[in-house]
Amino acid sequence: MINQIAKDLHSLGVRAGDTILVHSSLKSLGPVPGGAETVIQGLLKALGEDGTLLFPAFSFSTVNLKNPVFDVKKSPCCVGALPEYFRTRPGTIRSVHPTHSVSGTGKKAKQILSENQLDTTPCGEHSPFRKMRTEGDWILFIGCTIAPNTTMHAVEELAMPPYLLGDPIEFKIIHEDGSESTMNVRRHNFVATGYAQRYIRLGELLTPEELHCGKVLQAECYLMKVSAVWQKGLAAIQANPFHFVEPM
Repeated sequence: MINQIAKDLHSLGVRAGDTILVHSSLKSLGPVPGGAETVIQGLLKALGEDGTLLFPAFSFSTVNLKNPVFDVKKSPCCVGALPEYFRTRPGTIRSVHPTHSVSGTGKKAKQILSENQLDTTPCGEHSPFRKMRTEGDWILFIGCTIAPNTTMHAVEELAMPPYLLGDPIEFKIIHEDGSESTMNVRRHNFVATGYAQRYIRLGELLTPEELHCGKVLQAECYLMKVSAVWQKGLAAIQANPFHFVEPM
């Protein structure tokens, strides 16, 4: 099964040495002996020794106004079973951000994740999502369409449309070594401003070379070129700040 996952990923366009960010639905893959660990091993096999694997490790559902405490080791991920498993897997490191952390392993992981604690927004200039602009190759969507594309938040933060950010919150950070600090971070403001995200529209702007479609096991998957997201997504927002949202 590990070899089949790697083979399917290579057919989709993933190459050894690539740096990829994965959004995923574990159940979309169908029955997988060994579960999440098998999937991670398949991804790592496809990427090889020089590759880098990243997953969102978001905690915004539990780290919020009511509970403004982020524990790097213990705060759970709220975006699926595969990211949560990967977060706790030996060899994985996690960036320091109360709501929009990222987990990773591989050649570029430390470089991409190490400055997230300097951000004052969800996906700011030091975030892994911004760093993927120069260091990343692909965004992989496993069985979840291209709608949950967090990289578009980083694109939005560069363009700064009027609906995007709310007031800052002071969060307590408990680091991996047990030390503590604080971060003042603004939150996304979509609900308060009355807009819903429509990042699936990005697919209409991309060429077949920039957006590959295919299957990994039973999952419908998309492989999106990071450079195209930034080039075409940013141009669309600069031309129309509301291109990727609509009133709720």
